[in-house]
Amino acid sequence: MSSRDDLFRRFDVRQAERPTYVVWELTLACDQPCTHCGSRAGTAREGELSTDKALEVVKQLAAAGTFEVVLIGGEAYLHPGFLAVVRALREAGIRPSMTTGGRGIDRALARQMAQAGLHTVSVSIDGLEPTHDLMRASKGSFASAFAALGHLYRAGLRTASNINLNRLNHADLEPLYEQLKDTGIGAWQVQLTAPLGRAADRAAMLLQPWDLVELVPRIAKLKARAWQEAQISLQPGNNLGYFGPEEAALRSPRPGMNDHFQGCQAGKQLMGIESSGALKGCPSLQSDAYVRGSLAKEELAEVWSRLAVRRTVEDLWGFCKSCPYAETCLGGCTFTAHAFFGRPGNNPYCHYRARTLAARGVRERLVLKQQAPGRPFDHALFELVEEPLDAPDVKPPTPRQLVKRSVALGFSPSAR
Repeated sequence: MSSRDDLFRRFDVRQAERPTYVVWELTLACDQPCTHCGSRAGTAREGELSTDKALEVVKQLAAAGTFEVVLIGGEAYLHPGFLAVVRALREAGIRPSMTTGGRGIDRALARQMAQAGLHTVSVSIDGLEPTHDLMRASKGSFASAFAALGHLYRAGLRTASNINLNRLNHADLEPLYEQLKDTGIGAWQVQLTAPLGRAADRAAMLLQPWDLVELVPRIAKLKARAWQEAQISLQPGNNLGYFGPEEAALRSPRPGMNDHFQGCQAGKQLMGIESSGALKGCPSLQSDAYVRGSLAKEELAEVWSRLAVRRTVEDLWGFCKSCPYAETCLGGCTFTAHAFFGRPGNNPYCHYRARTLAARGVRERLVLKQQAPGRPFDHALFELVEEPLDAPDVKPPTPRQLVKRSVALGFSPSAR
């Protein structure tokens, strides 16, 4: 196996714009009804791409200069052409990877995935067993995810893991590392749960902006520890920001480097494909606002130039407008800001921002104002309320309280 820090592709804004890194939702069919799922996965979309059409898409990606395709769902392995697509990607010179909940990956499927040519499989594990199983709304999900990691590793595949951090599970971060460090994973991605899809129905689970003051230094400390103890490269998701004292340590693949956030890469180095063939600049972007075409009707070369999310400092608002890092950061992660406010350009999930406000004796609270409509990749609407730093906080719910509250509001954990 190659060095472990190559499991995450490093974006470089000096490169020519092309779909270097593509996240492809093969199907919306899923075998777990996760309570935080941005796509509200469960059943296949109407008009999902057939295997033959998907193989045509592989050729178009190769022609566009794609380096890596990450297959997701739903669950990608539930698409009938899953292994054929993996083989085609490999044969086209594109690195095929996968992100999965791992529920259906047994020893036989892991071997088939390795034989087809998968490069890396990242298994989503969202906390210790009680928390993970509640977030996934699937008893036994934690055990099956760890079993999948074992099957994949023994099949000779590179393995990684990822976690969506929120108020429900952030206390599990360090003890979860203790369970992951001996599984053979080479990388661990940490991102923040944003109010997208089913997560928008559960506002109580979301981090408040001031939580980052304590959380980000913990993640940076754990990153150093994970590399030193197990050579695991802990990488932040693009919505975990930005430009606080730990920025270089967090953003660099390994110690001694000096990377930093380079702005939203949607439609510049990154692209998302929905299972129907719909194209957007990032897989997490809200479909209603950002889909710019479809591979079911058009060629990739015809659509690519329409996908880029471009902003200038003039497009920013709120705190981000006057931030000293505004010209580089440009408001951080597009889908996260849009998920809160219905438009990008002002991102409350920022470490520098939270620290700056705390030094002034204030903090920002996110308050739900309008529920999400209930479609894949939809969002709710929030407002920001500035309050004293020492204002009383609502005690975060326990995992069971959160699920019960969601059911009482009509959002069943098993709803698809």
